[in-house]
Amino acid sequence: METVLICRGFSICVLSFNLVAYTMIGLYMAKRGLARDGIQIISAAALLMLWWNPYFLLNVSFQLSFLVTAGLMIYMPLINRLFSKWPKSLAATASVTVTAQLISFPVTILYFNQFSLLSFAANFLLVSLISAVVLPLGTVAMILSFVWLPLAKLLAWIAIQLNQLTFLSVEWMNSLPGFVMIWPTPSLLWIATYYVILYVLLYLLYQRSGGEIPQNIHVAEEDTAPLDMSSRGATQRGSTLALGFNSSRSADTQSLYTAKANDRLQLSARDPLPTRRATSDHGSLSTLGASIAWPEYASAFTSRGAAFYSEVRMSQAKRWLCGVLAVSFVAGLWWAYQTPRPAGTGVVQFLDIGQGDSTLITTPEGKHILVDGGGTVNFGGSEHSWKTRRDPYEVGAKVVVPLLKKRGIHQLDAVIVTHADQDHAGGLQAVLEQIPVKRFIFNGTTSGKEKFDQLLDTAVQRQIPLFATHQGMTYKPDSETALYFISPERSGPNPTGDLPVLENQNGGSVVFLLEMAGTSMLFTGDMEAATEQDVLYDIQDGSLATSFQQDVQKSGRTVADSETNIVVPEWMGSLAENGRDHRSSTVVTVPRLQSHLSIDVLKVAHHGSKTSSTEAWLQYWNAKSALISAGVNNTYGHPNPGVMKRLEAMGSEIYRTDQMGEVQMSVKDGEISVRYKLAPR
Repeated sequence: METVLICRGFSICVLSFNLVAYTMIGLYMAKRGLARDGIQIISAAALLMLWWNPYFLLNVSFQLSFLVTAGLMIYMPLINRLFSKWPKSLAATASVTVTAQLISFPVTILYFNQFSLLSFAANFLLVSLISAVVLPLGTVAMILSFVWLPLAKLLAWIAIQLNQLTFLSVEWMNSLPGFVMIWPTPSLLWIATYYVILYVLLYLLYQRSGGEIPQNIHVAEEDTAPLDMSSRGATQRGSTLALGFNSSRSADTQSLYTAKANDRLQLSARDPLPTRRATSDHGSLSTLGASIAWPEYASAFTSRGAAFYSEVRMSQAKRWLCGVLAVSFVAGLWWAYQTPRPAGTGVVQFLDIGQGDSTLITTPEGKHILVDGGGTVNFGGSEHSWKTRRDPYEVGAKVVVPLLKKRGIHQLDAVIVTHADQDHAGGLQAVLEQIPVKRFIFNGTTSGKEKFDQLLDTAVQRQIPLFATHQGMTYKPDSETALYFISPERSGPNPTGDLPVLENQNGGSVVFLLEMAGTSMLFTGDMEAATEQDVLYDIQDGSLATSFQQDVQKSGRTVADSETNIVVPEWMGSLAENGRDHRSSTVVTVPRLQSHLSIDVLKVAHHGSKTSSTEAWLQYWNAKSALISAGVNNTYGHPNPGVMKRLEAMGSEIYRTDQMGEVQMSVKDGEISVRYKLAPR
């Protein structure tokens, strides 16, 4: 009765060993008469382990091991009837596989937020291999090591290779696109409701297939005669039926069961019931264990299986109840799969990923855009190599990807990497590998570093369209959202055809204005003071508005959506007029510009570094709120005190991820509501 769960993310060997161990303990306790059913057995095992270490209760492997074992005891007798017409060997494997999958599913998505559609097939195929070959082979190798070590090593090597084959098979299945479903974290109430509806539905179907025992049953030599579910044993004309070990129940109890069985069990005179003990039966250990765990359903595990029973006509009320439960079950799964979000509301989530940047934008129509993905910070040259951990903490795999999965982000409509620095682009490698992405937007250059080139190669391998954005381009994911890219400036094509290498990636950061549901937010990457001045000059002389007009006239489409009608943003046209001297048609080059607009949120450049956020820049955009993404007690001193003073002088309300944790801004009808994880210090 061992069960192996794969495609889950926890140790196969540990779980398999635990379940086998619990089964062996249960068989021993049943033989000694110390326990009457499987629930008592696993309860005793769980209490013993928790007595040894109470923190096992928080261990995912512990929870799944006992949950699946208990689920097999409670649900498998009901599910077994669904495979009554299958061959006996296949029906047993299918029953265990389906039961284990259905029972483990809610807890799996609770902890791992994903479920592989191939896990059914993987378990069905590989459980047999592991149970019938790998585990026995390993056991023989262990025993043989005390007798003849060379042969034991050979058997152990074969078992190891077979284990590696299963691991590679699982990894290959998980790598296939389209088969891994991402689920948001369900509530405990939903999980409890799932189990209740599943049990009631299966129980009603079980009753439908569990009628009276038919007359004139022919019992073959290798078969065990069927028993009524209400009996634990049966005697026909002095003959004894045994389905397992000799029970420790009293003689009176056995007599009562025998009397009930004599009333129910009717065999023809020409087909007498043979007197046989279970020890002479050719059944498997699984049959024996199942009979002990579920004595009231013992007949379902005979060689004839659940098909031994005739179908019972279900009342109209129960049919309606089954239909309602089935529809409720499917509707509950559909509801749990949906990404939770308020209807018609956009959300901008500034993630707390330490010293780096990562922002998740969800539009009012449910499109998801990830801007940067954080990453591990490197400490420069070889003289600082001692500061680098041997196993660096990977922000993308440990923080960004789990967070996206927990929030039910099934796919990203766009990933925007502002520039190639590791604290912005490093975490996106894990994102591209684990989350489906529809388009990849970057500044059209590479840093020449191996990790960023690997990121671009991953995008190409996964056939993700690449868009090198520049000033004047627009991306409109839905009718209420538009991204206007105002930097970097358009550059000419590289004669070699390769991506140009830009060492100073900060200056080439992607800068865009997000307009969503009547609000405006400016994202600045790690842009520097020189780039800020260039953008202001482009606005002053009208070249920024001209670049938008030229790009629309040239392409007639957005950066990635050819079906959306794009026009030059109204605010940009007015800026071009306000910034031009009509008498001389020359650029007004004044060091400090008067503010022409007021945006709602400014994403402060370069984590609040002193190299950005000049007074002219802050005064021009006149942001009502400012967001700074920085790590707690970072070694760079971000945000800079001078930048903080300038923001305070502008009257901007300041939000900081190093003090408040993640900051979420919900947008609807031009209003922004803000909440954050931690109380500001």
